[in-house]
Amino acid sequence: MFNIGAGEFIALAVLALVIFGPDQLPKAAAQIGRVLRQLRTMADSAKDDIRKGLGPEFKDFDVDDLNPRRFVQKHFWEADDDDDPADRRRPAARLNGKRPPFDSEAT
Repeated sequence: MFNIGAGEFIALAVLALVIFGPDQLPKAAAQIGRVLRQLRTMADSAKDDIRKGLGPEFKDFDVDDLNPRRFVQKHFWEADDDDDPADRRRPAARLNGKRPPFDSEAT
């Protein structure tokens, strides 16, 4: 989610230890955990409010669909599934007529 590696996590832990000290660190970690839970609850309730406001036709609405990259990928791949596979297997039509003369001075 945050793309934090082991080295970065250790650096953050050491920084927190230096800032808060060993006595205050457990209290600060508990408070940060409470704040994150509250933020998650608020985000979930906002998503539910959006779904309720959109109506029943948008039951399967996902907030991640608002990401432009995912939106394009989703619709690109869904459009590909709509094609009939039989249409792609049809041989190309033969062309009638003769070839134009070869021009050696052309590009």
